[in-house]
Amino acid sequence: MRKLVFGMNLSLDGYVAAPGGDLGWGVPSDELFQWWSDRVGATDLALYGRGLWETMNAHWPTADQQPGATPAEIGYARRWRDMPKVVFSSTTTTVDGNARLVTGDAIAEITRLKAGDGGPMDIGGATLAAAAMRAGLIDEYVLVTAPVLLGGGTPFFPVLDGAVRLDLVETRTFPGGVLLTRYETRR
Repeated sequence: MRKLVFGMNLSLDGYVAAPGGDLGWGVPSDELFQWWSDRVGATDLALYGRGLWETMNAHWPTADQQPGATPAEIGYARRWRDMPKVVFSSTTTTVDGNARLVTGDAIAEITRLKAGDGGPMDIGGATLAAAAMRAGLIDEYVLVTAPVLLGGGTPFFPVLDGAVRLDLVETRTFPGGVLLTRYETRR
């Protein structure tokens, strides 16, 4: 069975995006950017909700060809482009690059993917991840917490029907006071 991991940058008060979808508060240090890049390199399959897919796909397919692209950005862009992706959307009609589109039951497809062979899968996008959380499909949570309070926006965690017990398996501090905490779901 494959492991499903939900990890994102979030504010100290638990938001992955500020009101209006603003992400400018979460610019990573070089060290954190490299950590995310290594994580993409180790991910076998990425599952995206429509909104996050549109954000990522608007930049990363050609980021390595932009004037002034750093070696880290070039490496991330190539890793991201090569990584297989599944995009879940009821409104999008096509996806490009190394991605396929699922327009039907996301939970059924994620369950099917988890039961298959292969390496770890990352899930991204607050709405898609919330559905997977409610269905009990997330095996690991990676919170990269920035020292900022947003006061509102898109929450990392949805309202759940009951408690989910977690075990802390890693902590790490990055420049700027950013704290990574990684938890595994108790089964």
